[in-house]
Amino acid sequence: MPAHWVLEVTNGLLLASRRKRLQPLEHLEILARIGVLPIRVDPETVSRGWFDTLALAEEYGLTTYDAAYLELALRLKVPLVTLDAALAEAAHKAGLPSFY
Repeated sequence: MPAHWVLEVTNGLLLASRRKRLQPLEHLEILARIGVLPIRVDPETVSRGWFDTLALAEEYGLTTYDAAYLELALRLKVPLVTLDAALAEAAHKAGLPSFY
């Protein structure tokens, strides 16, 4: 995952908790479950963000946050799994298999 993925996940849980969509402390249970998954944080996200990710964001009309996922999938030559329609469309246009 791009390095900022951790912040996106924790922010989503924080917002869900504040909006009472989660029970008290449920976010901690979710984080514990995520913690055992074989997820690797990409060490190149930051260095790629200055130019490669920015170029993809400009080319496909994405935020740089979303373009980081596209850049990583393209670099690793792996399909992109997303719930974001614009990101899935960008992956398709870039010739990358995606699952939406």
